Amino acid sequence: MPDVQAQVNDFVVKLQKRKIEGSKATAKLTAELLRSVISQQRIPHGSNQAGVIIEAVRGVGEQLIRANPVELAVGNIVRRVLHIIREEDLSLTTATIGGLSVSAASDDEDELERGDHPALSAAAVAAASRSTLRPPSLQTLLEDVPHSAAVPHTYSSGGDSEGKSKSTDKNSRTRKLKHNIIETVNELIQDINTCHEQIAEQAVEHIHQNEVILTLGSSTTVIEFLCAAKEKKRSFRVFVAEGAPRYQGHILAKELVARGLQTTIITDSAVFAMISRVNMVIVGAHAVMANGSVIAPVGLNMVALAAQRHAVPFVVLAGIHKLCPLYPHNPEVLLNELKSPSELLDFGEFSDCMDFGTGSGSPLLHVVNPAFDYVPPKLVSLFITDTGGHNPSYMYRLIADYYSADDLVIQRRPSS
Repeated sequence: MPDVQAQVNDFVVKLQKRKIEGSKATAKLTAELLRSVISQQRIPHGSNQAGVIIEAVRGVGEQLIRANPVELAVGNIVRRVLHIIREEDLSLTTATIGGLSVSAASDDEDELERGDHPALSAAAVAAASRSTLRPPSLQTLLEDVPHSAAVPHTYSSGGDSEGKSKSTDKNSRTRKLKHNIIETVNELIQDINTCHEQIAEQAVEHIHQNEVILTLGSSTTVIEFLCAAKEKKRSFRVFVAEGAPRYQGHILAKELVARGLQTTIITDSAVFAMISRVNMVIVGAHAVMANGSVIAPVGLNMVALAAQRHAVPFVVLAGIHKLCPLYPHNPEVLLNELKSPSELLDFGEFSDCMDFGTGSGSPLLHVVNPAFDYVPPKLVSLFITDTGGHNPSYMYRLIADYYSADDLVIQRRPSS
């Protein structure tokens, strides 16, 4: 797959150089790349179709996660696609078993009349039923089910037609499996594209007349949520913390003002002073963990503590692609991204902070500029996702609907 491999390499470089900004864009591009991998994946004759596709997706996923472990949306989508493959394979297998059972029942009288083909045994049906508890291959099914039930009988004298029938059935099932997987991945991409709209539709249920909303950071989801409430004739004011040192709050404030919202910019250090005037805190998230905690832009933990101190609801908006099945103690989550020191100090200022008297030239001043904060679940009042509002304690159940247990740990192969 030279074309797909070139796409993978190009995407890996973009992730390594941080050329893709935002979880939504990253999730969408990851899903589109995996769709291409599945579409062009060749499946050897007689192999486990789902297993081959899973290994291909897993291999690409390892490269993408290794390129930028901090961007959790990549791993989320890889695991979602692996779950989709397993679910579609299981669904197709179950349909195959159901078809065999119906066929065996409807042809029971003909089988008795002919007497030369045994009926589907109870042991074979039980074995096939047990196999539905895990993602089986068609080859495994055919080993447990008699040929009379697995392959339609032809009354030709040669065995070539039977072999061709088996080969045709396998090819047909492979095409059907890939088609179903790609269709479901397309639905996933559509969900990612429309997550802002689906979340924004719930704004009128949470924002009321004459309220004061506080936010921090620059989240497209938050912008659409607030503007959707305004379009429903809600009149409210927004306090925006500036989000130093990148000052993303300035960008957010300009966007809100351009769309007709009353907006007030405050410094980050003024959050505690202003929180008593606020009715609700509404923020975006980088990722939502399985225990209901949040990986969020730096500074949000301070805002969450201020909200808890003054009994102000702390609401997190997050698309389904941001729901991560990992827990905060996982190594992938413990990583933080350190931004450039130049966001805090000009490079020219460092020359005044060097200790040239010792001769080593080592700096006395160190600059640490983390990108993310950790907000524990006890500080979160409500999550609003594509599927509605959920308490932090419910997030693990919602996440379980989108991921398979076998795919929670994606092995990292050592770099060559």
